[in-house]
Amino acid sequence: MPWTRIITTIIAIALALGMLIIGGWYFTLGLCIIVFLGQLEYFQLVRAKGIAPAAKTTLVVSQLLLVIAAIAPHLTDALFPLTGALICFYLLFQPKLATIADISTSILGLFYGGYLPSYWVRLRVGLAQSVPTVDIASSNFSNLSLMGYWPESWVEPKLFPPALTVTFLAFGCIWAADIGAYIMGKWLGKTRLSDISPKKTVEGAIFGLLGSILIAELGAWYLEWPYWYMTGMLLGVLIGIVSLLGDLTESMMKRDAGVKDSGQLIPGHGGILDRTDSYVFTAPLVYYFVTLFLPLLQ
Repeated sequence: MPWTRIITTIIAIALALGMLIIGGWYFTLGLCIIVFLGQLEYFQLVRAKGIAPAAKTTLVVSQLLLVIAAIAPHLTDALFPLTGALICFYLLFQPKLATIADISTSILGLFYGGYLPSYWVRLRVGLAQSVPTVDIASSNFSNLSLMGYWPESWVEPKLFPPALTVTFLAFGCIWAADIGAYIMGKWLGKTRLSDISPKKTVEGAIFGLLGSILIAELGAWYLEWPYWYMTGMLLGVLIGIVSLLGDLTESMMKRDAGVKDSGQLIPGHGGILDRTDSYVFTAPLVYYFVTLFLPLLQ
C-alpha cells in the first residue's frame, strides 16, 4: 500500500474518532462538511450525464436537515418532504424547463446525501430524545462546550454515553467489514461478486460479513443487550450486508458516469463518496435497530 494512502488513512481515522468521541456540535458540524463535499462530488457525477440538478438548493436544505437532526431530531422526518417540495418549486421556476432527470437526481441528492446521513446525527447527538429505554441524563450529558463530551476515564467504556457506544459499535462493524473484505479479498478472492465493481469478490464479501458479525457480537455482549448472541448476530449481518450495498450503489453511479473515483480530494483514496459510501444506508438501519427493535426485547 502506498505511503500516501497509509498516511491519509491514519489522518482520516484520527479525525473520525475525534468527531465520534466528542459528539455534540463538533460531530454535527464535521458531518455537515463531509456531507457538503460528498454532495459536490455527487452532483459532479450527475452533470457528467448532461443533467442539470438543483444543486445549490439541495446543498442548502441538506445542511438544514443535519442541523435540525441535532436540535430537534423528531422533526427531521417532517422536514424531509418539505425540503423536497422546495427543490421541486425551485426547478419549476427556472428559465429552462426542468426534465424528469433534473428533478429525480436532485431529490436523490437530498435523500442520499442529506436525509440518510442525518441519522448519524440523530444516533450520536439526538439518541436520548428518541429512545425511551435509555437514561436521558446519561445519554445527553456533556463536559465540553457546544454539547461536547470527553471521557474522564477510558477504563470503563460502559460509563460512556449510550449514544457514543452505539455509534462507535456501528462504526466498528463497518470498519471490520471493510477491512475483512479488503484483506481476504486480496488474499483469497477469486469469484467476482458483481460486474458493477469487478475488484469485489464473493470471498471478500463473506469475510467482510464475518468481521461485522464478530464486532457486533462482542459489542452486544459487552453492552449487555438482551439476548446479546441473537441481537449481535442480527446487527452484524445487517450492517455487513447494507454497508456492502452502499459501496455497490456508489460504484454503480460512478460506472454510469464513466469515472473511476468520485473525486480526488483524499490522496490515495479518491473522493469523499469513495470513503463514506458504506455509511450512507447503515445509519438509519442502526438507528431504528436501537430505537425500535431493542426496546421490544426489554
